[in-house]
Amino acid sequence: MTHKLSLLILFFLFHSVHAQQERSTARKMIDLMLGMVVEDGQGPTVQARNFFHTSAAMHDAWAAYDPSQSTYFLGKKYHGFELPFDPDFKKVSKNIDSLRNIAVMYAAYGVIYGRYNEYGSKGRTIDYLTSQLDSLGYSISYRKDDYQKGSPEALGNYIANYIIELGANDNSREDDRHESEDYTGANQNLRPEIAGTKGLNNPNRWQPIDIEHYIDSKGYDKTLKDWNYLLIPGNTQFLTSYWGEVFPFALPPSENNLHFDPGSPPLFDVEDSMSTERYRWGFQLVQNMSGYLDPKNPEIWDVSPRGITSMDDHLPSTFEAYQQYYANIKNNHRKKAVKNPFTKKRYPKNMVKQGDYCRVIAEFWVDGPNTTSPPGHWLQFLNKISYNPDFERKWNGKDSSLSQLEWDIKSYFLMTGALHDAGIACWSVKSYYDYVRPISAIRYLGKLGQSSNPELPNYNSSGLKLKKGSVALVKENDPLVGTNKEHLNKVKVYSWKGPDAIKDPITDAAGSGWILAENWWPYQRYSFPTPPFAGYTSGHSTFSTTGAILLDYMTGSPYFPNGLETFTAKKNEFLLFENGPSEEVTLQWGTYYDAAIETCLSRVWGGIHPPADDIEGRKMGKKVAENAIEFAEQFFK
Repeated sequence: MTHKLSLLILFFLFHSVHAQQERSTARKMIDLMLGMVVEDGQGPTVQARNFFHTSAAMHDAWAAYDPSQSTYFLGKKYHGFELPFDPDFKKVSKNIDSLRNIAVMYAAYGVIYGRYNEYGSKGRTIDYLTSQLDSLGYSISYRKDDYQKGSPEALGNYIANYIIELGANDNSREDDRHESEDYTGANQNLRPEIAGTKGLNNPNRWQPIDIEHYIDSKGYDKTLKDWNYLLIPGNTQFLTSYWGEVFPFALPPSENNLHFDPGSPPLFDVEDSMSTERYRWGFQLVQNMSGYLDPKNPEIWDVSPRGITSMDDHLPSTFEAYQQYYANIKNNHRKKAVKNPFTKKRYPKNMVKQGDYCRVIAEFWVDGPNTTSPPGHWLQFLNKISYNPDFERKWNGKDSSLSQLEWDIKSYFLMTGALHDAGIACWSVKSYYDYVRPISAIRYLGKLGQSSNPELPNYNSSGLKLKKGSVALVKENDPLVGTNKEHLNKVKVYSWKGPDAIKDPITDAAGSGWILAENWWPYQRYSFPTPPFAGYTSGHSTFSTTGAILLDYMTGSPYFPNGLETFTAKKNEFLLFENGPSEEVTLQWGTYYDAAIETCLSRVWGGIHPPADDIEGRKMGKKVAENAIEFAEQFFK
């Protein structure tokens, strides 16, 4: 299994055709962090903050050598804290580029070391950090911070020391290892291997997942190093529930630390049939889409930039618009042929099996434990763009080209700052609404019964709607009826059959079929079936929309270099949760928005988010990006 995960990571870090170009010092440090994040296992909010503080440290170390450049921390007040700075400090050399590179490296190293040295991943991450720096020829023994004497090493240390001190006071609870000890959930833990939703007291609120018993029953061996069997501790706690309080990059002040409030998600309410209908529709759509995740699914889709990934003209706001938007997705509704602006030719069709495509995107964009996380994924895209030989490093596509170091410094600073804000805004909403995940909602609705026909058995006006080929009742001769007909008239759903249908993920695929609704699983690895925090709004949708808008702004074009970026998932090699894909699948994106939309939809296909989580996350990501761009103009002179 490990070799499959490596394919995805190496795609960005090592196997890129552009990776042979000489990397700047800033790029080397970000690459180091990406490798450490894979080993570390902390959540996306924490990683976004670490990326931002490291990038801001590098930015200030670089800007300190040019009086015309604005700094972020140096000589500025930040939420009541101040880092004094003498801009006329001594320069020990006329070679400013050399001084900058040294200061940048030390500033980044100090922040990275400080952030990862106190955590459970210390052995894996700190050893990796020191060994990589040693291989790059850097000495890290100098720790003085008296920068006024002219030492670039000291300047880097000075900036890093301040950021590490700041990190103990920025409301991130770093000294407590970012624990959410004051979170009190409405529901008790769900053990997903047990049918139903025992412990779900409020179907509108998040239900923590307790997966340890199931992992043990699957034969988990704590001596195994294979990532797919790694036990994820703390699944039952809301990860960084307080994150709306953390000091941001550019977010404006807000009441109650609730940023860009989208309003309430659809709620289950027996007194409000319309609200319940919207709730049921969203989660039942997730259940229905799960049924397509089968290598034997005969449907063929065009997933080129002219196909499904190009659909984002207008985000829905009304219930009817939501229904039409996702109906178009399920039907692979296509635009007219689109031309590549670089080749001036129409994008050719890219026909693949729907079941393979949807499983591939669910795994390609999963960005869970032992990956670079959602923020890291967009940094990897930035790296590929920045080091493409056909890319001109013109800020916002204007004026003269920047040096590789200046481009990297500025682009990392803005991208990571905006992604940090995306995490803060998104988690502020997650905490406030504490919204349920599909694994709980679908099982709950299925246990209630069917809501289509009061003349049929197991009727409940709030249950799932019967739908041919997707939702039905268990009958007398049904294979699911049970030895003693104990499941007679229960609701069954046609969905991905779940991890129990997989004995060996190297060779087996669960496929889709009829299962009891009370046993529904999302298409995720069995040891991490759903993230340890509330659903609304989607972190993937927020991060990815922010990332795409930032790439468009910084490069001056919505298109990838040459108008096309791809990733190929090899037949029976790429998938981690099960064997597959059954045929080779090449993902294609013409624009950054193509990639972002695919990210958003992957979480619906994967059973992690209903449409409300997705769409409102996209809207939030847009606001975060636009706010960050306006704020950051002062730094890009």
